Amino acid sequence: MEMTKPKVAEYAEGRIAGREGAIPAFVKLAYIAIAAGAPIYFLVYLYGAVDRPDRGSLVRAMTAATQASAGLMYAIAALIVVFGVIVVASSFGKPHD
Repeated sequence: MEMTKPKVAEYAEGRIAGREGAIPAFVKLAYIAIAAGAPIYFLVYLYGAVDRPDRGSLVRAMTAATQASAGLMYAIAALIVVFGVIVVASSFGKPHD
């Protein structure tokens, strides 16, 4: 049996290297950070930036006029979480050649 070395892919002029076909560790960490931050950001600003002193009253008036649906907003947040879980899980799965 002949052992073959895995091909190495280089990024940033050779400062970052990884196996070809695999997702580098820094990208996996970025996926986790984005997947965790997206639903948090969405839930914090669910009805807009209502606490801002310069435009908070306008945002509250717009939200009252448009009658935002809380159920729809939470359903969208759930879809964001599901998408994040899928992306993170696929990045840690077995690489495809």
